[in-house]
Amino acid sequence: MIKVFVPIDDAACSVGANEVALEIETQAKARNIEIELIRNGSRGMLWLEPLVEVEIENKRIGYANVDETNVGKLFETNFLTDKSHKSSIGEVDNHEWIKNQNRVTFQRVGIIDPLNIKDFENHGGLTGLKNALKLSSQEIVNEVTESGLRGRGGAGFPAGIKWKTVLNTSSDQKYVCCNADEGDSGTFADRMLMEGDPFTLIEGMTIAAIAVGATKGFIYIRSEYPQAIKTMNKAIIEANKFGLLGKNILGSNKEFQIEVRSGAGSYVCGEETAMLESLEGKRGVVRAKPPLPAIEGLFGKPTIINNVLTLASVPMVLAKGANFYKALGTEKSKGTQVFQLAGNIKHGG
Repeated sequence: MIKVFVPIDDAACSVGANEVALEIETQAKARNIEIELIRNGSRGMLWLEPLVEVEIENKRIGYANVDETNVGKLFETNFLTDKSHKSSIGEVDNHEWIKNQNRVTFQRVGIIDPLNIKDFENHGGLTGLKNALKLSSQEIVNEVTESGLRGRGGAGFPAGIKWKTVLNTSSDQKYVCCNADEGDSGTFADRMLMEGDPFTLIEGMTIAAIAVGATKGFIYIRSEYPQAIKTMNKAIIEANKFGLLGKNILGSNKEFQIEVRSGAGSYVCGEETAMLESLEGKRGVVRAKPPLPAIEGLFGKPTIINNVLTLASVPMVLAKGANFYKALGTEKSKGTQVFQLAGNIKHGG
């Protein structure tokens, strides 16, 4: 069966991806052509959206700026087997903009079906968690510390130090909170990852929970991201069915559960302590420090707070080791960073 990929990313949907997907299904049915339509994340080349991809001879061939009105013409030129249509950009992985990128955190975004956990696993997902389950809490924290992973939300604070503090603070309850209140102008990487590879974030949060002994997690997503909220909620349901979340994570007797909470539009709730206030049902106001959230965080309990890209980087650290991760960056900033281009430019993404 021929695989056809149409992005479900919010940016692609804003320019007609949903209508294109529906028309592709309609045209295929009318022509008695069997296809498997997969709603993937965006490849990040937003000026080409909706970017439709067709798997031909194990290669993904892209068709740029597809409109529902020209889907019929694509079928007339046999775009499912022939790449000669004028909108074809050739093999997507060889596109000039993408071929030299080293995607680490975003390695599966645009590649997999975001809500198919087996697809996620087949593309390297869960390797980090499986490795983490073989280690002690201290060993996991040591690995994250040794990797040099820093917060990707702007401050660049070493993740390992936060984790170590939470691990060493005694409490009957600990939390992992993901700050997905992506409020700075021109930023959208958190949204793209949640919509395109939500299980990576869930895996990273689960590793963090096992590392410090937390059993409850929250993802605080800004209200302006309805598709991300919807996708993360669906992914959490699938993760529970699979055993990635729940009372017996991958058969380990470890317990962890995640809830999605939506913000109410307040910019200040992007600050970690204001986010905690909002999660507790209060007005989002910045707390005085000390105490630090790692010692007295959500409901006064020790809490890891990291943003989406930080937690989504964790599975790679545990999958390939601290040495692999720290070899990617610079002397003072290890690993990779996701860059977003926006504004009055030709190639935003």
